Order: sequence, then C-alpha cells, then structure tokens
Amino acid sequence: MSLNYPTSIKGVVLHDGRVLLLLNERDEWDLPGGRPDAGEDHRMALVREVREETGLEVEVGGLVDEHLFEVLPLRFVRIVAYACVLRTEGEIALSHEHRGASWIGLDELGERVAGRVLPAGYLGAIRQAACQPLSP
Repeated sequence: MSLNYPTSIKGVVLHDGRVLLLLNERDEWDLPGGRPDAGEDHRMALVREVREETGLEVEVGGLVDEHLFEVLPLRFVRIVAYACVLRTEGEIALSHEHRGASWIGLDELGERVAGRVLPAGYLGAIRQAACQPLSP
C-alpha cells in the first residue's frame, strides 16, 4: 500500500561556501521552498518559493535528496530537495513565513547549528548538494 504525502520542494541555496537556512515557527532551521501549485513544475515552484520567502533569485540544478519528514508527530511531508545557486546577490527580504535567515558555512553544519536543530534530512541534502556541480 502506497501512502500519498503532501510534497514540499526545497532549495539548497549555496553561495561562497555557505548555505542559506531559514528559521521556522518551530525554532528549527529550514531550507527555503514550499508546496508547488497544482500542475506547477517542481523547479519553477522552487524559483517562485525562494523569491517569495527571501526575495532572492536562484538557478535550480539537480535533485539532491528525497525523503519523508515528520513535521509534527505522525504528520509527514515528502521533501524533494534541489541544489540551487544565486542568480543575483542581494539582501534577504524575509517573508512572514520565517522568523530569521542566515548564511551558514558548510564547515559549521551539524545536527545543531547556532543552538537550533537542523533536521537530518536537510543536513544530508546540503552535504549532497555541496559535493556535486550544479546541473539542471
């Protein structure tokens, strides 16, 4: 039996040896992204979501990870993560969906970053993206 979980498209945005992390309402680090609209291509959804959440423009590369994430007890979301690079640099214009944003050095990553949880699936996706060249 196959269960159907909601899908969230996430971007591992890398720039100058750092990754962009957003602080969510659960006080955990998150990757930018969200749910695609009905019929929307995953890459196009990610470009839109990153722009809406941060004001930044990205180029979406290859798929780096797919896993189930338990957002709340017994509430799962299918995470589909892609490597991304900045198309244009600029200040982060944070949306109401997140409480903070930070560029974190790849050498600073672990289960906790700056005292907050970085979910293991996101950490794996970041490490995978850092090891591969950007390719659509």
